[in-house]
Amino acid sequence: MSRVRWAALGLAILLVLLLLIAPDVLTHTDPVATSDAHLEGPSGSHLFGTDLLGRDVYSRTVYGARPVLIASFLGVLLATAAGVAIGVLGGVAPRWLNAAVMRLVDVFLALPVLLIALILIATAGSGVRSIVLAIGIAFTPGFARVVESSVRRLRTAEYVEAAKVFGSTTLRTSWRHLLPNLLTEVVVLGSSAIGWGVLTATTLSFLGLGVRLPAPDWGSDLAAGATNLADAWWLSTFPGLAIMATILLANFSGDHLMRVLDPRAGVRFGRSFRRLAVRLSRHGGDIAHESA
Repeated sequence: MSRVRWAALGLAILLVLLLLIAPDVLTHTDPVATSDAHLEGPSGSHLFGTDLLGRDVYSRTVYGARPVLIASFLGVLLATAAGVAIGVLGGVAPRWLNAAVMRLVDVFLALPVLLIALILIATAGSGVRSIVLAIGIAFTPGFARVVESSVRRLRTAEYVEAAKVFGSTTLRTSWRHLLPNLLTEVVVLGSSAIGWGVLTATTLSFLGLGVRLPAPDWGSDLAAGATNLADAWWLSTFPGLAIMATILLANFSGDHLMRVLDPRAGVRFGRSFRRLAVRLSRHGGDIAHESA
């Protein structure tokens, strides 16, 4: 089952890289080119059908992945960096500074993510850059709260106390001892947050605050086809399926990384590796004996 998971994850990562770097490998049709084939259903010539202007829905779905994935990845990366910095600062700071920082974080946590994003988009304007900034700022409080609670738990560990006894400064202790032990939680949380980032980015585009038509984007195309669901179901169905598949993939990746990075799993992997090494050495010895 582990091999199946790794194979599925590898194929999904390859597909995501193609969508980001070379979407023309998956389709050779211009996503903004119009034709006389208006509102044609899925067929051999148009796998996902065509829209009101005769544009190929499959091509728009493929090219529409790029702005969504870029906004989600960069937004979560920004939130991870800012959240880890704030969380570590709050965790190692004196009690009064910790209270001030985390109360501010709690204020942002009390606000819905979409509301924060809408306020930022309305202030900075629409576009992929604004969505990245909105996701980064809106997701930062969640990362900060998780990291701060982990730092408070780890700072009383024996190896941290020993480092302080030997003269390690707060900055050095945070960099050399706290951050490496937070890596697992941050990676798992970040991979799972990508799904929420995709949902936030497509929601903003659906509301007209993201990528503007005629540029392909899952949220914009979903909104454009929402008024024609009865007559042209494929306009919204395929972008919606792409959004759902991406969110499920992000959640699956987070769960898989949690299993792989689990210290207990690492012990099992280590034992399996040692057993494999012993078998290979024995097998090599047998071959050498037969050759002699």
